[in-house]
Amino acid sequence: MAKKDTPSTPDSTEQKIFDAAHEVFVQKGMDGAKMQEIADKAGINKALLHYYYRSKEKLYEAVAKAVLSRAAPLVGNLIESDRPLEEKIRHFIEFYITTISKNPFIPLFILSEINKHPDHFFEQILPKDLPKPQVFIRQVEEEIAAGRIRAVNPYHLAVNVIAMCVFPFIARPMIRFAMGLNSAELKSFLEERKTQVTEFVLASLRP
Repeated sequence: MAKKDTPSTPDSTEQKIFDAAHEVFVQKGMDGAKMQEIADKAGINKALLHYYYRSKEKLYEAVAKAVLSRAAPLVGNLIESDRPLEEKIRHFIEFYITTISKNPFIPLFILSEINKHPDHFFEQILPKDLPKPQVFIRQVEEEIAAGRIRAVNPYHLAVNVIAMCVFPFIARPMIRFAMGLNSAELKSFLEERKTQVTEFVLASLRP
């Protein structure tokens, strides 16, 4: 079991391990990452790395949990704010895609954990203080009642936005192969999703 889920101080050995692991997981995912590579990048020996995290899986989980723990309150503050609906949607899509771009291993980690260890994921990994969708749902309903957007199911709207943001990252290898994109073109394509998804969603809401 890991000593901690997240590093304690910015200049600690554990912080160096965490930063090195995050960089390797971003580049290679969990399967492609090697503990020796993480140790080398952190500037420590492998034995010390195993003292902090007994396995690659535990380290992977700790890094993913820390990313989710940082993102959840930021999403919550946005969703539960009194910003106008259109502004909220724009900022959510921007933040969501930016966060996944910096942590592309997260969507596959979540899917894998939900399928393999659902109880552990929901009880031990998923942040307890999740964003509350009720404010967003009520805001959509109020906009519909005022005639400012067309009648839509707010739950489907929320799921559609998230799905359009996350799917290209889950399906990156397939998209790259099917469209014949090189690495730079794929990166540009994923960045363009911020604008494309935003315009598509807002257009779909216009009465």
